[in-house]
Amino acid sequence: LLLIYHCRKPKTKRAKRFLEKREPKLTENTKNAMLIKGGNANLTVTDVLKDIYAVKKPFAMLFKKKNITRPFEDQTSLEFFSKKSDCSLFLFGSHNKKRPNNLIIGRMFDYHVLDMIELGIEKFVSLKDIKNSKCPEGTKPMLIFAGDLFDLNEEYRRLKSLLIDFFRGPTVSNIRLAGLEHVLHFTAVDGKIYMRSYKVLLKKSGCKIPRIELEEMGPSLDLVMRRTHLASDDLYKLSLKQPKALKPKKKKNISQDAFGTTYGRIHMQKQDLSKLQTRKMKGLKKRAAEKSVEEDGAISPKKTKST
Repeated sequence: LLLIYHCRKPKTKRAKRFLEKREPKLTENTKNAMLIKGGNANLTVTDVLKDIYAVKKPFAMLFKKKNITRPFEDQTSLEFFSKKSDCSLFLFGSHNKKRPNNLIIGRMFDYHVLDMIELGIEKFVSLKDIKNSKCPEGTKPMLIFAGDLFDLNEEYRRLKSLLIDFFRGPTVSNIRLAGLEHVLHFTAVDGKIYMRSYKVLLKKSGCKIPRIELEEMGPSLDLVMRRTHLASDDLYKLSLKQPKALKPKKKKNISQDAFGTTYGRIHMQKQDLSKLQTRKMKGLKKRAAEKSVEEDGAISPKKTKST
């Protein structure tokens, strides 16, 4: 019955557009995130979700109602919400005595949970608490990661990949200097992750290049890692697989040296050097006797001059 349901053709143009939007594409759309409140979310967790929603907009969906679910024990509700809202990223907030001020960040692959990491909030400063100017909605942030743990530890390395997926925004072809006005800085040190948000200020410097200053904008989070649910190596490798149409085609007989100079190799058939066209000069002009040798294949006897 499920197979028959999926194979049915859409009856309206609106349904057809909806199904085409959900179809697999060579270049995937910008990833949307769903921000979900748990059944026992407190005020701190709710404010964190609202602030991250403000940073992530318009590629985010904030669920206003509370949802009683435990992602590490049962993932069916998350997968249902992902398929319904077409979101491949999620941030789940909850609070209890054992794990206070809890956040679970994760992502989906084929509408199934690929990996997720649980983070505990130790300190939080909201957007409202910092009285500075804010970036406009939809600003693409610049992401900075500091700390050796993001490169040495496998769990922190996967967390870095998750954070890049979550906050990267749309892929752009051109960059405008005035558009680089939001910085998200993540620092991993002594088992903690510090998230800071800054606004870039371009000020006069007396020359063509402006003087850059960073002004804290919020939100500000001090996080600690708790539980993790990481995908297996085979599944993770499958999720990173790209279609063949996107892979760059290798150009034959073209190479580059260490300095970036391009060299090309040309393959030619064996040439008959006797028919090679040389420079036309009177001294190189063939005589009548040489031409007759080429035509007849033998030397003809010389004619004696008549007296």
